[in-house]
Amino acid sequence: MSQRRVEQTCGVLLPCRHKTTFSSLPSPFAFTSAQLVSLTLISPSRVRRTRTHAATTAAMEGAVLCAANHAPLTPITFLDRAALVYPDRPAIVASSSGLTRTWRETRDRCLRLTAALAALGVHRHHVVAVFAQNIPAMCELHFGIPMAGAVICTLNSRLDAAMASVLLRHSEAKLIFVDCALLDVAHDAIRRISQSGATPPVLVLISELLDDPSDAKLPSGRVDYEYEHLVGNAGSSPEFAVRWPADENEPIALNYTSGTTSRPKGVIYSHRGAYLNSLAAVLLNDMASTPVYLWTVPMFHCNGWCMAWGVAAQGGTNVCVRRVTAATIFDAVARHGVTHMGGAPTVLSMIVNATAEEQRPVARRVTVMTGGAPPPPKVLHRMEEQGFLVIHSYGLTETYGPATVCTWRPEWDALPAEERARIKSRQGVHHHGLEVDVKDPATMRSVPRDGKTMGEVMLRGNTVMSGYYKDGAATAEALAGGWFRSGDLAVRHEDGYVKVLDRSKDIIISGGENISTIEVEAALFSHPAVEEAAVVGRPDDYWGETPCAFVKLRPGAAAAAKAGVVEEELMAYCRARLPRYMAPRTVVVVEEGLPKTATGKVQKFELRARAKTMGTVPAAAAAKSKRSKL
Repeated sequence: MSQRRVEQTCGVLLPCRHKTTFSSLPSPFAFTSAQLVSLTLISPSRVRRTRTHAATTAAMEGAVLCAANHAPLTPITFLDRAALVYPDRPAIVASSSGLTRTWRETRDRCLRLTAALAALGVHRHHVVAVFAQNIPAMCELHFGIPMAGAVICTLNSRLDAAMASVLLRHSEAKLIFVDCALLDVAHDAIRRISQSGATPPVLVLISELLDDPSDAKLPSGRVDYEYEHLVGNAGSSPEFAVRWPADENEPIALNYTSGTTSRPKGVIYSHRGAYLNSLAAVLLNDMASTPVYLWTVPMFHCNGWCMAWGVAAQGGTNVCVRRVTAATIFDAVARHGVTHMGGAPTVLSMIVNATAEEQRPVARRVTVMTGGAPPPPKVLHRMEEQGFLVIHSYGLTETYGPATVCTWRPEWDALPAEERARIKSRQGVHHHGLEVDVKDPATMRSVPRDGKTMGEVMLRGNTVMSGYYKDGAATAEALAGGWFRSGDLAVRHEDGYVKVLDRSKDIIISGGENISTIEVEAALFSHPAVEEAAVVGRPDDYWGETPCAFVKLRPGAAAAAKAGVVEEELMAYCRARLPRYMAPRTVVVVEEGLPKTATGKVQKFELRARAKTMGTVPAAAAAKSKRSKL
């Protein structure tokens, strides 16, 4: 396998033009020959195309592949270009502290950081972890670590010590850069690693306060190095020899899934995939040169949807904030002229529910990319009114973040506002780096484009993960049949646009009927008293399970609501807008809000467990359900 890579296509073995270097990667990033074959499946529809390409290449006399016309793709090249073209433009801004660094300064600091990592013994393919919020150092580390040939592993900043220690052991991180605000958690995690008998990573403290002096943490306990000291004392010359990838398929990042449905898995990103997805993300965001990007997407999540590199590709400005609140968002937009931002629907909810004191005038339109659960049409409409253009996308950690986008068509501009919002709530079509389909998972056939037939969202292409770290079985299962299986259920409309209905684990099957929790949640969100809503199945002796809604009310509505009355009102409201079998049979008002991951996704497994402990629907409600089902 050192000279040829084979691709299995219905029993046909095809030679690859490029020498693979997977076999040269040190364990555990290496693949066995059997694993490599299993991971390079291509569909029967592409056999003829692949054969023709191979034959054409061989027949074109004089064609060569050499250093003059081929170089490994990697997003770390974006830094050099940004420093060349926009040397004096701001690259990083700390929104409240006033700290500003230009692209020239940022490149210099990243090179010094790279030299410091090499001096600390970091080698190619070593994992270097980062445990931090959206602070300026996070932007630099996305370049400095890969430039040292290492693999960046950004950990969820809301992890507790127990989970952080598990992921650090699993990743085998050699170093960990720790935000001072998270130092106590990091110390606890390292203590647990030491007690387990494993070697803990070297700890580098990042002392940036950013938003508030109250964030300051005096370094108590073990701190091996300090970030600014490393960068400032890395040598007199910043021109360190960058360790460029020898092969674009080498790993650049290790990202752990958010764990909304199961234990987190380590997703491997390649230099090639990160490069292509960064450019795709720029296009998805309609991002021209020199944008101003507000970091409301956690940079630990899919490397900030690859915008940690994408902003550099356009010579933009990274506006860093530690806390994401409505006041912070409006202040940054007004102060720095923000042009783009992103986030889960919870970020949109912050904006539309902002108080008069929190709001500030939006001088020019701000483009907001949102992912996760589809934003309710009412929220989309309110965002437009406040000067924010929402672009709805869909993706997973395994697809480097956003993989589809609801690309807008000019003819839709003339539609009524509610209809525009309904269209915009769809997940849309694939971006330039991959392709998407909705298939029957049993037959692997595409479902009809009728907007009714449900199938599983599947994706393939250049921006699908390389695999799950140390989990060949899960990798083979996820990529079986030559497609990545998302586990999301969707329909495809006549125009080819995809609409996700639910996670396969979230769909409610009531009396043989499939109920999309997303559709029920959209109905609840349209009620003026509802701020947050999530729907799960509750056991029902007659129907098997019925919809159970957990809602958080808006402050004014919560104060006026009477126990038992608002629940009945919401159920009646949904019955008037949905088929009766889809309307919730149970409504639970939660004052503290819904449980969420750090990326804003509702943790439905917690709500399912809570609904299960509630037992079956009471007999009176069940009897009412039996009458209303027909």
